[in-house]
Amino acid sequence: MIQNFFKIAWRSLLKNKGFTALNISGLAIGMAAAMLIFLWVSSEVSFDRFYFKTDRLYAVGTREPLDNEISVFFSTPKPLAPVIKNEFPEVENTTRVSGNNGILFTTDEQKLTTGEGAFVDSSFLEMFGLPLLSGNPNEVLKDPSTIVLSEELAKKLYGTTDVVGKNLSMDRNQSLTVSGVLKLLPSNSRFANYEYLLPWTGMEKLGYADKNWGNSSVLAFVELAEHANLAAVQQKIQKILQRHAPELRSESFLQPLSEKYLYSKFENGKAVGGRIEMVRIFIVIACFILLIACINFMNLSTAQSERRAKEVGVRKVVGAQKRTLVAQFLTESFLLTFISGTFALLLLLLALPSFSDLVGRALHINLVSWEFWSMFGTFILLTGLLAGSYPAFFLSSFRPIKVLKGKFFSTQSKLSARKVLVVCQFVIAIILIVSTLVIRKQIQYGQDRESGYQKDNLVYIPENGDIQKNIHLIKQALIDQNIAASVTRTMSPLTERWSGWNGFEWEGKDPKSSIQFNRQTADDKLVATAGFTLVEGRDFDLSKFPTDSNAAILNESAIKVMGLKNPIGSYIIDGGSTKFHIIGVIKDFIQESPFDPVMPLVFEGANGFGMQTLHIKFNPALNTKEALEKTAKIFKAFNPDYPFEYKFIDDEYATKFAESQKIGQLATLFSGLTIFISCLGLFGLAAFMAENRTKEIGIRKVLGASIFSITKLLSNEFLSLVALACLIAFPIAFWAMYNFLKTYAYRTDIGWDIFLLAGVGALLISAATVSYQSIKAAIANPVDSLRDE
Repeated sequence: MIQNFFKIAWRSLLKNKGFTALNISGLAIGMAAAMLIFLWVSSEVSFDRFYFKTDRLYAVGTREPLDNEISVFFSTPKPLAPVIKNEFPEVENTTRVSGNNGILFTTDEQKLTTGEGAFVDSSFLEMFGLPLLSGNPNEVLKDPSTIVLSEELAKKLYGTTDVVGKNLSMDRNQSLTVSGVLKLLPSNSRFANYEYLLPWTGMEKLGYADKNWGNSSVLAFVELAEHANLAAVQQKIQKILQRHAPELRSESFLQPLSEKYLYSKFENGKAVGGRIEMVRIFIVIACFILLIACINFMNLSTAQSERRAKEVGVRKVVGAQKRTLVAQFLTESFLLTFISGTFALLLLLLALPSFSDLVGRALHINLVSWEFWSMFGTFILLTGLLAGSYPAFFLSSFRPIKVLKGKFFSTQSKLSARKVLVVCQFVIAIILIVSTLVIRKQIQYGQDRESGYQKDNLVYIPENGDIQKNIHLIKQALIDQNIAASVTRTMSPLTERWSGWNGFEWEGKDPKSSIQFNRQTADDKLVATAGFTLVEGRDFDLSKFPTDSNAAILNESAIKVMGLKNPIGSYIIDGGSTKFHIIGVIKDFIQESPFDPVMPLVFEGANGFGMQTLHIKFNPALNTKEALEKTAKIFKAFNPDYPFEYKFIDDEYATKFAESQKIGQLATLFSGLTIFISCLGLFGLAAFMAENRTKEIGIRKVLGASIFSITKLLSNEFLSLVALACLIAFPIAFWAMYNFLKTYAYRTDIGWDIFLLAGVGALLISAATVSYQSIKAAIANPVDSLRDE
């Protein structure tokens, strides 16, 4: 019986090659797109969840009460983690992670500046269960003069991974011995980009491990005992900061490591979302694409019902039961779905490298894993059942008497399941089109926002090696050789925030008030170099005013929250000790996300928190290539052991839109696929409709109907369905995008032009899709269609 089902199904598919090709194409593309999304979703939801002890690992967070909100961050004081382990028996282990980059490593054969790495406690590898190619995980991070290299860095430095026991120097002044090699980590690990690990004891040896409870600068992770009560630990840990530093108002808490990546958005101290929202959106998109592909299948299958109706009638007359017919048609569906799934897998493998580049994460399929094939098989079965259930029950329900008389249904009924499905299909497609247009408009809105500084010809250079020692000579050489129009040093690049602080005091401040400021440092010619707009006051100028080392420049937001009416000449005090007199106020500029409000900002003078970045505004009379070549020579002369590394501010500013642009590109890709799949189905239905009405068209032409009137007759039905879909989709899309935009503090509006563009676009695409079949039918010779009458 089963063999017979497959034989008949195969013959039916071969008999209707055109419809079969359309069905396979639409279903394969839909399945491939859905599988791509589900692969990305799987990578997202498994982020930091594959560690052996994931269910017992927690990140230590801090809640800071401010005037209007509770700020949440995950940097902690360096002494905190060891104290947690000592004070709480429920805590089995802790580790600290202090990230760094730009370290120069030198071997006998190689010299290079590395990317990201970290100082970590000796418990780090054991807690996270990170695999080593070589070395003992319990020993490799104990000696302060050792280092663990990644596979990739070991090969770069030595050309091999057999490097345990070999020596290298770090930043020329510290000799280290390689104690272990870390295996390549999955891309969905927060440590995947780490090229090296250094012992925390090495950080202490260098004098970087301060005991200041007010300096939150490292990440801390906790491993709870197997049967520890999380609620009890949360209660105990809450006031730990205040017990050790009574002046602090902050509270500590634990967030499960498995949730930290997906739930990174906090409101009033509580996790309310984050990347999980994007994951949910794309799960819905995947389901929509698959649903549209299945609707195509249903429509094209039921559209052929007239051809299969007499077959069903004859089968029923000779005794076939309904369940047998249902089984027959489901077999055809599963066979078609299996073929589509095979093509979908090929498409997936072809598209995976490009898709991985688009999402910024290496996605892969383990083709030798039984888990993959079982999931793939389940996916095909569910898709086949979803796509084939309605056609199977629809076709098997024909009554023999009616179908054998040729009166079982009308192809021109005002309301049919097929029309409802077409409307549903285009409702989904139009919602995705509107969503894509809104997302792209929001991105453009952020890009068009005034940045607040002049990004052109502005570069920054990390102060590695001997740069700080020779900084005055370097600055003088850049000016004397007319390479730079101006130069300034800052704590961090202008596009980044490295320090936040709520400990500022000023005259008239409410003692109970707590306001979070961004804190920067600059030495000289800050406004001139960055191109800030001065509202009042002046720039830092140490040559004319040596006391500017204890001066400050604030942005407008800072003046507003401080309530200063005459800021120039006023003072702001950092941490109750260092006093900075205000010499200037600049217009707000974008330091963090272009979609968020600008934070209050204080630029402290040269006696501030510390400067590690050099900004250079190139002389506009020089072309960029010449300016870079001359700058490189200067740095080679004063910092010969380090490569000349620089970044353009405009390039770094552009990276602020990378995540939003990625979302926009994904939305555009999948909405485009949705329209394409919908149009495949529409094309098939138009062909079926034209074929069904061949004789009607022939009669109309004999009676004098024009090609235009016939084309209009055949096209109007489909265009009216698309127009109805627009009316249904627009309010749903508006509601969805209104809620999406609410997540942005700085956002665009949803104008009527978006809906007009989406509606007109959908109608034009639909018209182009059906017009081919309509015109083909309209220009056909009526003699051919009426020959047998």
